[in-house]
This record gives sequence, C-alpha cells and structure tokens, in this order.
Amino acid sequence: MAESEAWVVMGRISAPFGVKGWVKVQHFSEDPGALMDFESWRVGRGGQQAQYAVEAVQDHGKALVAKLIGIDDRDAALALRGQEISVAKSELPPPEENEFYWADLIGLTVVNREGVEIGKVDSLMESGAHDLLVVKGTREHLIPFVAAFVGKVDLAGGTIEVDWGEDY
Repeated sequence: MAESEAWVVMGRISAPFGVKGWVKVQHFSEDPGALMDFESWRVGRGGQQAQYAVEAVQDHGKALVAKLIGIDDRDAALALRGQEISVAKSELPPPEENEFYWADLIGLTVVNREGVEIGKVDSLMESGAHDLLVVKGTREHLIPFVAAFVGKVDLAGGTIEVDWGEDY
C-alpha cells in the first residue's frame, strides 16, 4: 500500500492479553467484528507506524483480542499499548446513505442555519446516548451528531450544517 494512501483509525491496543503476545483491542466501530475482516493492521501513532499481519483475532466481550505475527511475548505486546490500529480506507466498504466515517468528518467547517461559521470539526467522541462532534472555533462546542441538530453533511463541499447557536 502506498504511503500516500488514506488510513482510518479503527481501534486502539489497550493492554497485553496473556503471556504469548496477544493484545486486547478497543474497537472504534459500531460493528465490533469490523477489525476481524482485515488480514493486516497498521499499528502506531503519527509517523511511527508499522504494518502487522494478523495471525488470529477473537471477540472478547466489549473488546477484541488479537495475535499479531512477530509479537510473541507479553513484553512485545506491552510495548504496543496505547497504539492506534488503522486500516487502508480503500479496503473499507463505502458507508451507507447518511452514514459517515469519522475520519471523513474531521476538518469539515461547521456552519449554523443562519450561515454563521461555528468552527471546524476537531474530533468526535462517543457519549452514552450518541456521538458528539467536537467543534473548535472561537470556543469549543460539543454538538450531538443526530438529525435534530445536524442537517446537511457535504463532504465534497467541506461543510456540515447544524441547528446550533454560537452561544450554546
């Protein structure tokens, strides 16, 4: 895969699992099994990333456990703790209508219905009820990513229209 290829963060290695190099994985997708479909993962952060072939992966309650080829003991697994797991965007299925990959929303300009720019999407986060857009402008806004507040998402135009006041 080319270095210029887009990558999507799908999870994070949270801890070693056992003594034979297995890792516990926190997945970031609605479908816990989404990471199980890939033969290799890119693991790391920023410019420090390495490709690992996946030897085995299993569902483990609210997490996954995985064995990566070349990670053969607890110390090697511990060294990966906190590292992000990415997959090539080109290998992901296209999202359904009115569904979006979080990575595609980051950086979009958020504008309210009056045409006032609120800021740019800095990140997204899960809450108990629904996902939240973290929008940074003159101040930070946490906008629920639900139809009641989010109108049109224009990926090509780089904007998200929201029903949200500047002073909320």
